[in-house]
Amino acid sequence: MHKLKSKILPQLFVIYSRYLIGAAFVFASVVKIQGKRFTTKDGINEPINSAWHMFETLYQSGLWWKVMGLGQLIAGLLLMTQRYAKLGALMFLPIVANVFVITLSYDFNGTPVITGLMLIANIMLVLWDWDELKILVNKTPVMQPPIRFENERVWEVTGLILFLFTVIYRAGVTGYNILLWVLVSAAIGITGLIIGLYKNKKRLNAKI
Repeated sequence: MHKLKSKILPQLFVIYSRYLIGAAFVFASVVKIQGKRFTTKDGINEPINSAWHMFETLYQSGLWWKVMGLGQLIAGLLLMTQRYAKLGALMFLPIVANVFVITLSYDFNGTPVITGLMLIANIMLVLWDWDELKILVNKTPVMQPPIRFENERVWEVTGLILFLFTVIYRAGVTGYNILLWVLVSAAIGITGLIIGLYKNKKRLNAKI
């Protein structure tokens, strides 16, 4: 694992996995915090064992609906900060596991594939940071992680920009365009990647 962590490509995969699943949770959380429906239609008249009726029941709970959104927002934000991603991965795990089981329990068509991949990605993130997280289950001293590409400040800044854009766009735009959100988010992520690679190359050249 230590050799893997020293390579740039695996680090980039982890960084952008945090952005991807974190942003997905933030995007889904904003409307809940606002007290709005997550779906485009209500499920009042849908069968009681349908996914639409379940969403309507959660929405009608009021406070619980908002608290669930707040939990998703915090977990997503922690992941996207990179600095606090370990805590975010731990907080994210029970939430996304619950979402996965819900999509298995109702007729969500292909949605379990997406939520299942998110769950696998979350488990991967926990395993990636297991050297530091294992202090929670035993008394093994936690070693300070080496200076790695994933610890560059540019990833924290990129994550913060992605988070703010997602929250502002989702909360402030009526009739949002999800494709536009994806494209702008991708542009922010690519910009961060270019800056990160440039700074890393500059740092390596300085050592020569």
